[in-house]
Amino acid sequence: MSTTGPVAVYGATGHTGRFVVAELRRRGIAIVLSGRDEARLDKLAAELDDHNGTGGPTTVATVAAASADDPAALDAALAGAAAVINCAGPFAVTGGPLIEAALRADIPYVDVAAEIEANAATFATHAEAARRAGVAVVPAMAFYGGLGDLLATAALDGASSAEEVHVAYGLSSWHPTPGTRTAGQVSHERRAGRRVRYTAGALQYHDDAPVQQDWDFPEPLGRRPVIAEFSMADIVTVPSHVDVPEVRTSMIVQAARDLADQDTPAPLAADEQGRSDQTFVVDVRVRVAGRERRAVARGQDIYAASAPLAVEAVERLLTGRGRTTGVASAGAMFDAADFLRALSPHLSVSW
Repeated sequence: MSTTGPVAVYGATGHTGRFVVAELRRRGIAIVLSGRDEARLDKLAAELDDHNGTGGPTTVATVAAASADDPAALDAALAGAAAVINCAGPFAVTGGPLIEAALRADIPYVDVAAEIEANAATFATHAEAARRAGVAVVPAMAFYGGLGDLLATAALDGASSAEEVHVAYGLSSWHPTPGTRTAGQVSHERRAGRRVRYTAGALQYHDDAPVQQDWDFPEPLGRRPVIAEFSMADIVTVPSHVDVPEVRTSMIVQAARDLADQDTPAPLAADEQGRSDQTFVVDVRVRVAGRERRAVARGQDIYAASAPLAVEAVERLLTGRGRTTGVASAGAMFDAADFLRALSPHLSVSW
């Protein structure tokens, strides 16, 4: 990969941020470690330097601490960077300031936001400024929002419209990080406790009780109960570029219960890559002209899986393989089928 500078990772010391840093290092890309806590950033940089000294990847990692509410510090952190990946939630707080800093620096912005309202705000608030600046802004370039969008786009196979898109998440478990819990609380408060769906071509907030139904996942899961309309970021990313009146997401019941239980612990590393033992199946079905098309992804650890998605996006943007500038979701910005094939070391994908 040829870049004109390092990739800045904001929120580098967080759970997902560390996976992103590791993936950048695996690809030999220099890194700027950024975030609010300089002491934690320095500690991570020291760990990376130590790893370099024991035969690990020899990428350069520098530290540039910055608070999201300090534009001057953000500008200093991004000075000389080729792109920025925002891994610091809640993205309702960090997304806007980081996007504005990226536009000032004239560099691509990618984030791993799963927050529905934060992603909707990115499209609504920053699209025109990003388009005028000629800068690519790709929100939700992660397990939630990005992966489902890529799978749906690949299944559409060039079609620009559909009657319905349904994304079903089959997680063996869900041990949420503290960041996930904080972001979920922010979203809950912004919605005043209401739930949200994408129907009749728009986001709609409601107080309907959750509905449970069965979903026929591919093996190894098979038929499992899911919470219908367990809405995730896909209800923002998919309709941002597909003419579709209904986008629905469902979550396997056990994972939904894990998330709801405040006593569920954070994920624990189960292999040398730091991944948990969580496995997942993402089953996407699109209906076009009355016929169903399907795309499926299988893998391990939803947080670890976000790293190759975000880093692959940045690498493609920096090597001229983005399809547009301005704010665009994964499926609109990239060749979805080719992108998914590039993830084969990390995910098993079919459509």
